[in-house]
Amino acid sequence: MAIPKEPRQLMINLMYLVLTAMLALNVSAEIMNAFWDLNNSLVKSNSLTAQGVKQTKEGIQGTLDKKPKIKEPLNNGIDQVREEVSTFVEYIEGIKTYLIDETGDKNGTADEGDMKDGLPKGKKDKDITTRYLVEVDKKGDEIEEKVSALKAKLIEIYSNTVSNKAIKDEAKLRDEEIKEKIANITDNITVGIDESWQDKASDDKNSWAAYKFKQMPVVAALPVLTKLQTDARNSEATIVNKFAELVGGREIKLNKFFPVMNAKKGYIIKGEKFEAEVSIGAFSSDFAKTSSISVNGQRVSLNAQGIGKFSETASSYGKKKLKLTCNVTNPLTNEKFSESSEFEYEVGERSATVSADKMNVFYIGVDNPISVAVAGAPSSQVKVNGSGPISVSGSNGKFTVKATRPGEAKINVSAPGINKSVDFRVKRIPDPVARLSKSSGGAMGNGEFKAQAGVGAFLDNFDFDAKCSIQGFNLTRVAKRADPVEAINPGARYGDKAKRLVNAAKPGDIFYFDNVKARCPGDSAGRKINSMVFKIK
Repeated sequence: MAIPKEPRQLMINLMYLVLTAMLALNVSAEIMNAFWDLNNSLVKSNSLTAQGVKQTKEGIQGTLDKKPKIKEPLNNGIDQVREEVSTFVEYIEGIKTYLIDETGDKNGTADEGDMKDGLPKGKKDKDITTRYLVEVDKKGDEIEEKVSALKAKLIEIYSNTVSNKAIKDEAKLRDEEIKEKIANITDNITVGIDESWQDKASDDKNSWAAYKFKQMPVVAALPVLTKLQTDARNSEATIVNKFAELVGGREIKLNKFFPVMNAKKGYIIKGEKFEAEVSIGAFSSDFAKTSSISVNGQRVSLNAQGIGKFSETASSYGKKKLKLTCNVTNPLTNEKFSESSEFEYEVGERSATVSADKMNVFYIGVDNPISVAVAGAPSSQVKVNGSGPISVSGSNGKFTVKATRPGEAKINVSAPGINKSVDFRVKRIPDPVARLSKSSGGAMGNGEFKAQAGVGAFLDNFDFDAKCSIQGFNLTRVAKRADPVEAINPGARYGDKAKRLVNAAKPGDIFYFDNVKARCPGDSAGRKINSMVFKIK
């Protein structure tokens, strides 16, 4: 930046630099205060945690007096944990005191002017943290080792205590449960070095101590050290609380309430009464892992609120019963409770009905299947009959209708509380299509034409299992420069005369299939269907 020649402009620039420096100093002071406030908050939290651990031990003594066999080993385990944690906390406290003393606040003797903001005199000193914790005395590496050693020792104490035969027998613990508890306590001990710092560290801070303390002011290092004390106290509280749970030293509180309705029936019809028992359900999240519900023997998983979901697909109509059984084990006393109840629901057809009036058709000569269900009535109580040119047979919701002649018909349905009729039309099976192989006319090769044995009748796009037969047809051959020759053929297959005409076919000949008649199931006489014309190529 060029230096201005005018005194006025030079003065303005100098004032701007001074203002910027003052702002930087203010921000720095705010950050220092924040670090100090954080440290003090952690110190207060540690004191409360230590007090809570003490109260927990005192609170279970009455329970332990009634269980003398486990009183000594359990109290020994608690005392060992507290001793290890206290030793570690005092060690870290000594390091904190050293940092504060060496930066000018020796034994708290700094003058009032130095401590007027409540912070240590050497709050911004970076040399002492770098020298003492990282480069010369390397106390940071020692702290890292002590943290790992403390975690391992706490896990060892917990493992030995929970595996003690007297405690194991009192708490009714299986070996698998002990392993699970040890794994759980290992995951829940908070003291330890979080290795995620390695992903963030730069080349000049390639160790945990360097990453945490190198070129860090004292006031920033203090909360890091106090946080280690906090983790140790929290781990102590976790283990002591787990010891208390082993002997029922913790009260289980119901923390989830919800309305419960147990209906006698899951389906009713108009005129019936709906009856149900209503109550208030209560659950404790402590029971989440020791409780289960089964429905007709099928286990239903429960979430932390004690709620599970059950479903089944209805495959038939009628009444269904569900037997519900709940099994609860008190995680503190291992007491087991079991209760059962029954629930009934009914499967019927949805009450909504869709009717396509112009498509309600029965066909003569085939079995017409229908399904009938009445909402609110078991299928065994449903009666079905027909009126008009039809007859109905079947049961349990599945029926077959047979029709004898075209016209109008009704399906009559009756069940307790309902009588209903549905209109249908009775029709003949649609006309079949006459074909040679897959063709109903047009050009056909001479070889393919001669290979056919006769005419077939095909019901295209007809869903019923029905076959029509050809009753006869007239076959006429028209050859080039020759008179037409006709053969009247009975049946579907070529007779002698028709066969001679077919075998005489030559390219350019034209064959006419006229007066083709077919008979389908239910027909009293044959019906005339499509004619065909083929040109031989």
